[in-house]
Amino acid sequence: MLTWGTRSLTAILRPALIDATRIVYTGSCYRGRIARMKNWRLWLGILISAVFLYIALRGLDLAEFWQALQDANYWWLIPGIGVYFIGVWVRAWRWHYMLRPLKKIPTRTMFPIVTIGYMGNNIFPARAGEVLRAAVLKQREGVPVSASLATVIVERIFDGVVMLAFVFLNLPELARLTQDTGVVEGVDIPRLAIIGALIFVGMLLVFMAAAMFPRVTEKIIDALLARLVPERFRAGSRDLAMRFLSGLESLRSPFDALMIFFTTVIIWLLETAKYWFVMYAFPFHVSFFALMLMNGIVNLATTLPSGPGYIGTFDAFGIAVLVAYNVARELAASYTIVLHVALWLPITALGAYYYFRQPLRWGKDLQKLRAEEEPSV
Repeated sequence: MLTWGTRSLTAILRPALIDATRIVYTGSCYRGRIARMKNWRLWLGILISAVFLYIALRGLDLAEFWQALQDANYWWLIPGIGVYFIGVWVRAWRWHYMLRPLKKIPTRTMFPIVTIGYMGNNIFPARAGEVLRAAVLKQREGVPVSASLATVIVERIFDGVVMLAFVFLNLPELARLTQDTGVVEGVDIPRLAIIGALIFVGMLLVFMAAAMFPRVTEKIIDALLARLVPERFRAGSRDLAMRFLSGLESLRSPFDALMIFFTTVIIWLLETAKYWFVMYAFPFHVSFFALMLMNGIVNLATTLPSGPGYIGTFDAFGIAVLVAYNVARELAASYTIVLHVALWLPITALGAYYYFRQPLRWGKDLQKLRAEEEPSV
C-alpha cells in the first residue's frame, strides 16, 4: 500500500523531482549510447518547442496580452481543475479495466500510479512517465512492465482515435472558418486527420487481431524471431513478446474494446469541459464543439517531439484554432497559456506527491528491474 505522509507539498516536491531526474537520466539510460540518443532527442524536442513557441507568441501586443491575464477571473479554474481530476479518475478506471485479464487492481490503487505517470510525462521528454508508471505498477502489484506497457500503448491508440473523431466531427466548421482550406498555422488539418486516422485505426486493428488470434500471433512472432534474432536471444525475446501480448488481452472481447472506447470518449469530454470552464475566466465565447476541435488538434500536436510539458506545440495550435474562430490573438494566447498551466501544474504536483510517498526508487532498483525484464542470453 502507498502510505501518505503529512509533510508540506514543498518539502515533498523538491526531493521527488530530484529522484525523478535520476529515473530518466540513469534509470532509462542503461548504456552510454542510449544516454547519448536520449540527450539528442531532448535537444531536438527543445528546439521544436522553441520554434512553436515563437510561432505562438510572434506578433503579440504584449501589453494587451498582459492585460488579458490581469483581467481574467481565475475562480473559474477551480471547477475546471475539479472536472479534470474526475477525468483522471476515469483514466484510472480504464487502466484497471484493461488490466483485469492480468490482475484485478482497484481503481483507488491505480489513481496515484496514473498521476505519477502524468508527472513524468509533464516534466521529462519522450513520455518517460509511461515507463515510470509501469515500473511502479510492477513494484506494487507484480504486473510485468512489458505487459503493462502494452496496455499503455493501447490507451494511447484509443486516445488518438477519439481525438481524431473530435477533429472529424468539426471539420465542416473548420472548413467554413478557413475558407474551405482547413489550414491552421500552415498545417492542412483535414489531410493530417486522414493520415492520423489511417495510422491509429490501423494500429488498433493490428492489436485487436493479435489479441483475438493469439495462436496465429505466436506463430508470426516465432517466425520473425527465427529470421531476425540470434538463437541465444530467442528464448528471452519470445518471453518478452508473450508478456507484451498478454497485455493486449483486454482487446480480445469486442464488448471490452467498445467499453474502453466509450470510457475514452468520456475522458476526453471531461477534459474538454475543463477547456469550457477556463474559457469563462476570459471575455470571449466559443461553442463546446469548437473546444472539442481545439482539444483534438492540440493533443494530436503534442505527439510531435517537444520539450518537457509539450511547451510550444500545445500553445501554437491552441492559439491558432481560437484565432480561426475570430478570437483576438492576445486573448487567445492568454487563455491558452493559462489553460496549459492549469492542465500541467495540479496533476504534476499531485503526481510528485504520490511518487515521493511510494517506495520505488529507480536508482537502487534498476538492476533488479533490468534482470527481470531484459531477454536472457
